Amino acid sequence: MAERAPAPDTPELRERWGGFVWTDENAEKARTFVSRYPEGRQKSAVMPLLDLAQRQVGAEENTQGWLPLPVIEYIAEYLDMPVIRVLEVATFYTMYNLAPVGRFHVQVCGTTPCMLRGSDDILAACYKRGMVKGHTSEDGLWTLTEVECMGNCATAPMVQINDGNYEDLTPERLDAVLDALAAGETPKEGTQEPGRHTSEPSGGPTTLKDMVSENHDYRSEW
Repeated sequence: MAERAPAPDTPELRERWGGFVWTDENAEKARTFVSRYPEGRQKSAVMPLLDLAQRQVGAEENTQGWLPLPVIEYIAEYLDMPVIRVLEVATFYTMYNLAPVGRFHVQVCGTTPCMLRGSDDILAACYKRGMVKGHTSEDGLWTLTEVECMGNCATAPMVQINDGNYEDLTPERLDAVLDALAAGETPKEGTQEPGRHTSEPSGGPTTLKDMVSENHDYRSEW
C-alpha cells in the first residue's frame, strides 16, 4: 500500500522548500477555496489547499507532485491551524503524496473486483518494466503504488496514472498506455475495451438501447 510516512525533514528539504509560497495564480485559487466556507469554518479548506499545493510542487518538478513538510507547514500557517492537524489530513488520504514521485505515478488497484479481473497480471506487467512498489524508477519516470478501490469496479482491472483512469486493462493494453506516456503522447483515458464507451455491458447495452443516442422517453411504452 502507499507509504504514509512523510519524507525526512532534512536541511536539504528545508533549503529547497522552506520558502514555498503560492504562485499568483494559485494564490487566487486558494482565496476562492477558502471563501466557499462560512465564517469560522475556513479550516475546512485544508483538503483543496493541500491538493493545490501538491500540484504546485508537481508543476515545479514535472511530476504529479508531493507535500514536503515545509509546504504542509505553509498550509497550516495559511489556515491558522496546528501543523499536526494538517499533517493528520495529509497522512490519512492517499491522494496526497508524502514523498517525491516520478513523472508518472502508477497506482494499481488491488481490491477484490480488480484482483478477480487480473490486477496481479497488471502488477506483473509493471514489475516487468522494472517498477517496484513504493519506489521511483532510476530514470525518474515511474512511481508504482498499490492502492485500495478507486471506484471503477465495473471496468476492472484499472490503474490510475496521475489524474487519469485507465480501465478494462490487460497487460498488453497497459503496456500500450505506458509506452504512449513514455513517448510524450496522451493515451485515451477510461475504458480500453474496444467498442465500449463507459461501463455499459461489454459488447453493447442489452436494455434501454434507445438511450445510447438520445434521452429517450420510454413512459408511453410501459
